[in-house]
Amino acid sequence: MTDHRPWRGVLVATALPLTDDLSVDYDKYAEHCAWLVENGCDGVVPNGSLGEYQVLTPEERAKVVETAVAAIGGARVMPGVAAYGSTESRRWAEQARDAGCACVMLLPPNAYRADERSVLAHYAEVAKAGVPIVAYNNPIDTKVDLVPELLAKLHGEGYVQAVKEFSGDVRRAWRLAELAPELDLLIGADDVLLELAIAGAKGWVAGYPNALPAASTQLYRAAVDGDLATAKKLYEQLHPLLRWDSRVEFVQAIKVSMDIVGRYGGPVRPPRMPLLPEQETEVRAATEQAVAAGLA
Repeated sequence: MTDHRPWRGVLVATALPLTDDLSVDYDKYAEHCAWLVENGCDGVVPNGSLGEYQVLTPEERAKVVETAVAAIGGARVMPGVAAYGSTESRRWAEQARDAGCACVMLLPPNAYRADERSVLAHYAEVAKAGVPIVAYNNPIDTKVDLVPELLAKLHGEGYVQAVKEFSGDVRRAWRLAELAPELDLLIGADDVLLELAIAGAKGWVAGYPNALPAASTQLYRAAVDGDLATAKKLYEQLHPLLRWDSRVEFVQAIKVSMDIVGRYGGPVRPPRMPLLPEQETEVRAATEQAVAAGLA
C-alpha cells in the first residue's frame, strides 16, 4: 500500500459480527480484520453500509473504529463517516482522525436529494477535520449523484482525493480520468471490478472478500496488473457471488457466504430481514461452487 494514498489497494467494507441478541461482538470483529489482512487485503472500511452503521449507537460506531485500528493499525483503516448532518459527519471524521485513521469515506448529504451547492458545502465542512476524504458515490441509495463534473469540482477544491464509484456506469471512469486525472478511482461495486480495473482503478472498496479474501485479492491484482487471462477466469467463477454486492440484500448474502466458508457471518439488525429461502439457496449454491473450485 502506498502510504500517502492509504485508500489504494483492496480495502474491505467489513461485515460486523453480531451475537444472537444482536449486540456487537468486538472480539470477533478484531479477529476478522486481522484475518482479512493476513489473507492479502490491504485494509478495512468499518461503518460502511455493509457494516450496518445506520443501526449502530454512537458508542458502538466509535468502538468499531477503535477496534479495527487496534487490530491492524490506523494506516489500514478507512471508516465511513456518513451522517445526515455535515457537522455530525465532521465529528465522525475527527473521531476517526483521533483514533489514528489515515483517511475516511464520505457519502454526500443523503437525508434529501441535495443540490450541487449543498454537496460542495457538505464536503467542505467535513474536510475541516483535516483527514483525507474518499467520496462515496451511491446514487442508487442516496438519490444524490456525484457525476464526474461534480467530482472534478470537489477534487479541484481539495475536498476529496478519491471516489468509491458505485453507480455501475463504467463509462464514467474514462470521463473522470479526463476531468480529474489526479483523482483516484476506486471500484465501488464488486460486479464491475474487471471493467473498472481495466479503466485504471487504483483500489477496490470491496464486499465479497469478507468471505473469500484470497481469491478476491488475486482477482483484483491480476486485473490491475493486466493479467486478463487469470482475471477473466476468476471473474467468471466469482461473478455469481460478486453481483450480490449490488443487490438490496448484499449484507445478508455476504454474511451467509461467510457462514458457509467457515467464518462467522451471523445475523443482521432490523429493519433488515434474513434472506428468503430461495435467495439463500442461490447464495449457498454459488458459494459452495466457489469452495469446490478451490476459491475459499
